[in-house]
Amino acid sequence: MAKRKDARVTVILECTSCIRNGLKKVSRGISRYITQKNRHNKPDGLELRKFCPYCYKHTIHGEIQK
Repeated sequence: MAKRKDARVTVILECTSCIRNGLKKVSRGISRYITQKNRHNKPDGLELRKFCPYCYKHTIHGEIQK
């Protein structure tokens, strides 16, 4: 039986505005969400506006590699 590539894949979204590297600013954490996307409709990276509990506001969360 041949395996086929499914259209839906699991992706991880990470906050793009959380500070990761700073001299005097300490990062409290990085907000991440797990969701699914249709690879045929969105072949490029997925970006959604989600709530970041570390920034205390809605920010852009972009797709990252596993």
